[in-house]
Amino acid sequence: MADNKIRLQKFLSEVGVASRRKAEEMIRNGSVKVNGATAQIGDSVDPKRDTVTVKGKKVRKESNMRYILLNKPRGYVTTTDDELGRKCVLELVKDVKERVYPVGRLDRISEGALILTNDGAFANAMMHPSRHVPKTYRVTVRPDISAEKVDLLSTGIELDGRLTAPADVYVISREEGRAVLEIVLYEGRNRQIRRMCEAVDLEVARLRRIAIGSVKLGMLQTGDWRDLTAAEVESLFKSAGLKSGGGKK
Repeated sequence: MADNKIRLQKFLSEVGVASRRKAEEMIRNGSVKVNGATAQIGDSVDPKRDTVTVKGKKVRKESNMRYILLNKPRGYVTTTDDELGRKCVLELVKDVKERVYPVGRLDRISEGALILTNDGAFANAMMHPSRHVPKTYRVTVRPDISAEKVDLLSTGIELDGRLTAPADVYVISREEGRAVLEIVLYEGRNRQIRRMCEAVDLEVARLRRIAIGSVKLGMLQTGDWRDLTAAEVESLFKSAGLKSGGGKK
């Protein structure tokens, strides 16, 4: 008989419960059970035979895939729930009947484009560090920025013992004591732009993500969301080097 088992966190991701990283956290904190027994990291499941529950609710694969673009306001955390009682982005998509979750992160005081989905293959493609899906940010910094600092941010800043990947950095406007930059990142480290700016003595006054791949925030108002078009989903898969549905090109 063929072995149809897959890692539990992979299964939870593929059926749209959460990203693999978040699924691992849920397993560690005892929220996941397999056939009535509390799951452990390293467990595998047969999706056709095993019963998986999360916080007592049976996991079912969604038949309708959703891909949502949210204009995240400041003050919201990009998690499905928060033990500190802070506002979560899922509160902004309560009218979405499918169980979606954030793809990647924007820290609490950052704002702008955030994708939510219940498609695990899509989420993994967007977040995998080898895919290099570009993300574009509008960043206000203090004080004004020099040409030397633009070069440093563009070519790479050492964080955690290794250089950041080359980035595209443009000065959009400047006035006394501040400048507005457009920064395109091709990797996604924790608080990367803020830490890069800190390394060259720049304070980030505002950070807003305005595009993910070719998908632009456009006129979407703060706190509002819309479904991505089929063409936008296809373009994001293409940016990650995959076909729609997760297969390699």
